[in-house]
This record gives sequence, structure tokens and C-alpha cells, in this order.
Amino acid sequence: MKLLRKVFVASAMMIAGSFVFAQTQQVQKKSDSEKETSVESEYLDDVDGDIIMTLADSDDYDNKLVALQYLQSALEDGNTSAAVIQALDRLAGDGLTTQNRTNGRLMNNFPEIRREACKLMAKIPTEHSKNMLIDIATADNEPMVIAAAVKSLGEIGINNNDETVEAIAFANRRNRVLNPTSSLALEVLNSFEMLSDSTEDKRNIIREVTYISSDYHYVTPVRQKAYKLLKSLSSSADNKKSNNSKSE
Repeated sequence: MKLLRKVFVASAMMIAGSFVFAQTQQVQKKSDSEKETSVESEYLDDVDGDIIMTLADSDDYDNKLVALQYLQSALEDGNTSAAVIQALDRLAGDGLTTQNRTNGRLMNNFPEIRREACKLMAKIPTEHSKNMLIDIATADNEPMVIAAAVKSLGEIGINNNDETVEAIAFANRRNRVLNPTSSLALEVLNSFEMLSDSTEDKRNIIREVTYISSDYHYVTPVRQKAYKLLKSLSSSADNKKSNNSKSE
């Protein structure tokens, strides 16, 4: 009986040892596989970034369109590498912050490219993206580009010290004097609406919304939206005053 018991115990220990060894091997294989996947992913990210940057640097319009397609795909896959961000910056400021000239002629002024790049920047809600979009919104002369930059600023939602609201108000003020455009005014209103809760001093918002609501250069639906936003801002201010008086 004792001999049988010893044999049984020894067999059990061997089986347990084999199980532990097998588990260890599986864990090791999984770890190695994850490392290989990580290395491969980093390599592909670098390759994607290099391809995108090469296309973005080109003066050819079609190459820039392909770069935008690569960028959209990369961002959807979660690739926000330095090369991807650099390429996006390049396309968003193409012809504006970066100018290529031949015999004095600007060769890379493609507003449609800047517009689409500004839209994609909303997918990277960082301080860097916000600053880049502010630069574009306040410097570009194309309403469709400014509208895209303003829209993305509202979606990103960073408004430290009311900086973003002030930039949007400046862009709208400049364009309503020179070239009032309903599509831009609509994006200004939408972004003001998204940023109003984070705005300490709402005077810039109220002033620009008031101008839009009463300017017949803008289509009726835009002026109506401006009027509704004014009422909402007024109601919010009244509620805040009421709550402050109650707390006192």
C-alpha cells in the first residue's frame, strides 16, 4: 500500500509538473507573439508615416489627396505618430504656413486640401492641434478652410483662458466685414454653442452672435440659429445670477 501511494504521488507530481511547463510555454509564446506584433506595428506606423510625409511634401494636388486618404486610415487605426501629426500639420497649413514658390508663383495653394486636413485634426484633440487650428482660423483667407478649422476647434473643446473663443470671434469679425459667408457663420455658431460652458467671459460670443443674427448677408436659417443661441446665452446668464443671489 505504501509503495502504491508513493507511485501515485510521484505520478501526480509529474503530471502537475508537465501542466505547469505547458502553461509556462504558452505564456512565453504569447509574450513573444505580442512583442513581435508590437515591433511589427511600430515598423508599419513608421513606414506609413514616411509614405504620408513624402506625399504631403509633394507639390502635386493628387499626391496630397492620397496623403489625406492615408492620414484618415492611419488615424482610424489609432496611428498618431510624430510623422502622421507632422504630415497633417503640413497639409493643414499648405500654402499658408508653408509656401513653395516658382518664379514668384505659389505652387501649393490648395484650399480644399487645407479644409480636409483641418477636419481630420479634430481626431487628435490635443493642445498642439488646437494651436495649429487657431493659427489657420485667424490667418487663412478662404471661408471654407476657416469654417473647417472653427468646426474642429469646437469639437476638440480646449478653451483655456477663453483663447479658442477669442480666436473664433476674431476670425468671424474679420470675415463678416470682408466676406460674410453663411457656411462659416454657421460653424462659428455651432462652435460657440459647444464652447460656451467653458468660456469665462462671454462678451466675445454675444457680440459676434448678435451681429450674425441681425446681418441680412446671412441666410435666414443661420440668423434664426444665432437668435436662438442669444436667447440661450441670456437664459443661462439669468440662471447664474439667480443661483449666485441665492447662495449669498
